[in-house]
Amino acid sequence: MSKIKLHDLYFEPFLSEEKITRTVSNMALEIANDLKGEVPLFIGILNGSFMFVADFIRKYPTDCEVSFVKLASYQGIQTTGKIKQLVGINENLEGRTVVILEDIIDTGTTLQEIYHIFKDKKVKTLKIATLFFKPDVFKKELHIDYVGISIPDQFIVGYGLDYNNYGRNLPSIYKLTTKKMTNIVLFGPPGAGKGTQATLLKQAYNLIHISTGDVFRYNIKNQTELGKLAKSYMDDGNLVPDEVTIKMLQDEVNRHSNANGFIFDGFPRTSSQAKALDAFLEAKGESINGMIALEVPEDLLVERLLERGKTSGRPDDQDESKIRNRFNEYNTKTAVLKDYYESQDKYYGVDGVGTISEITVRLKQVLDRI
Repeated sequence: MSKIKLHDLYFEPFLSEEKITRTVSNMALEIANDLKGEVPLFIGILNGSFMFVADFIRKYPTDCEVSFVKLASYQGIQTTGKIKQLVGINENLEGRTVVILEDIIDTGTTLQEIYHIFKDKKVKTLKIATLFFKPDVFKKELHIDYVGISIPDQFIVGYGLDYNNYGRNLPSIYKLTTKKMTNIVLFGPPGAGKGTQATLLKQAYNLIHISTGDVFRYNIKNQTELGKLAKSYMDDGNLVPDEVTIKMLQDEVNRHSNANGFIFDGFPRTSSQAKALDAFLEAKGESINGMIALEVPEDLLVERLLERGKTSGRPDDQDESKIRNRFNEYNTKTAVLKDYYESQDKYYGVDGVGTISEITVRLKQVLDRI
């Protein structure tokens, strides 16, 4: 389960299909045991209860009858507080045991109307069963006989419940989300200390650090389908296509669906990758907050890398010409991405000269602002 968009709002997973199925089964058995062989009339409250009623009746172990009444009190995500009885009861209810099957009870306004409707029906027994119940906002002193799942005061969709008629067909329950992730693209030339800063920032803001290199190594080491595909290109001396890289990154993001946000390191590298990342995050109701680039003079970085090369053992840190070629590649790619994110007012250049703590303070100032 992942975040979904209905109309203009985003919803995140809340209750699984499996949990709902277990709850409905337990409710059916509990009510059957209480009624001790009576043949009840179950009345579902449309529209939201249709899936609940259908599954409940399939699980009910003895004879029963089913009917529906349609009441309406919601517009958008707010209850209007006004009930309209659109479809009434035609059955003779006198002397019958009637069990109302509600999808959800929150303020109790609909429940109050139900009690009013059945007050003069001369039923033997009237019982109320609701799949979902919001005790925090229940305002009426009315009895509820059976509660499937008590939930906080959150707007939910799925399993018959809707947002402006969307979402009823979802087999599980989603809740409205207002939480927004913090997602940044961290750039920096070789030797700028980007890896060090990424580690400090992910700890400070509880973010997930996604390094393209790490993602490639993980997929290749674990011989995932994407890893095998990427390795086949690399073994032939070819660049891994964008769609493979993008799919790896998407899978990595999906593995951390509850994250507070992400630091993307080494991705995107091209405008097409940046557009793909934007589209992917938009589908989740998220976006890139900003591209932050550490800015350090090239000559200073050359000196730093040559010094590092004395102990790192990396041959590309020991040859100045190779170091400057890496800078050329970085500058070319950054220039393209800088234009892309600047057009969205999301590019932030940060002075990368100073102590680690001084640079961290500058980066945090940007992050706190965006």
